[in-house]
Amino acid sequence: MSSPGRRPPSTAAVVVALLIVYVVWGSTYLGIAVMIETMPPLLSAGVRYGTAGLIMVVILVAHARVTGARFVPPTGAQWRAALVVGTLLLLGGNGGVSLAELLIPSGVAAVLIATVPIWLAVFDAVATRRRPGGLVIGGLVAGLVGVAVLLAPVEGIGQLDPLGVALCIGSAMSWALGSLVGRGDAVRHGAFGSGMTMIGGGAMLLLAAVLLGEVGQVDLGAISTRSWIAFGYLVIVGSLVAFTAYTWLLANVSVSTVGTYAYVNPIVAVVLGALILGEEITPRTLVAAVIIIGAVVAMVSGRPRESEEAGPSPDAAPLEHRETA
Repeated sequence: MSSPGRRPPSTAAVVVALLIVYVVWGSTYLGIAVMIETMPPLLSAGVRYGTAGLIMVVILVAHARVTGARFVPPTGAQWRAALVVGTLLLLGGNGGVSLAELLIPSGVAAVLIATVPIWLAVFDAVATRRRPGGLVIGGLVAGLVGVAVLLAPVEGIGQLDPLGVALCIGSAMSWALGSLVGRGDAVRHGAFGSGMTMIGGGAMLLLAAVLLGEVGQVDLGAISTRSWIAFGYLVIVGSLVAFTAYTWLLANVSVSTVGTYAYVNPIVAVVLGALILGEEITPRTLVAAVIIIGAVVAMVSGRPRESEEAGPSPDAAPLEHRETA
């Protein structure tokens, strides 16, 4: 929400920022699918986030020096916290999505990642030892039903790869857990903290890529132009532009409004996957999408405002916290 004494943002500005988050973050599933056509998934994701994080940190430090603003360097504890959160959000979250899209369509991956708010509510209930409310329990059950619809064998409809589905569910759970851990005081808040998180998570993605032998699979000459374009799009537009719009929205409108991305992104991803990659929109995908997105809508709209806390999807930039005075 807007701070006291500040002029409320114009409706046009809010609409533009929301459209950026809706469309750009929804399109990152397509971007990943194109990027990993000729790039190793974990290695390209690591370079993507490491690059975006470095750009953000450099810009913020340079801005502080030019304007004379007070800048307090991050502590070692803050860097360690950023590494932990980055590992959960980016290695477990985005890395899992990148691997999953080798096995399942990008639109299906987006539908599965829409369960993030459900897992967030479940983990929050466990952490606070509060019994989940009816909407949380109902949302979890509905989400599992939606996943079952995607996995259930149906005559005449192609079977989805169970490993791809499992990777997406694991990614959603890792992202939700990282979002909760990232709320702690040990994590530096604000845009600089998110830049640190991207650097830490990018480093862990690169380490995983090295351990899995992806570095040896790189053939720069074999990387297509469209994969390079997708990579650049994910770094600049997907991580920096959309991220800036998201953080601006957090500071100026209610979290419930910002949280609507959770059920708009999958729709955008499914449509773009069908139009650009020719991914088939099956009745199975449509039914699962309606069930899962409906469960998320009910949970997000029914939760008390003070308990609302939703970070971006694993395909987007990492969780951002409001600036503290």
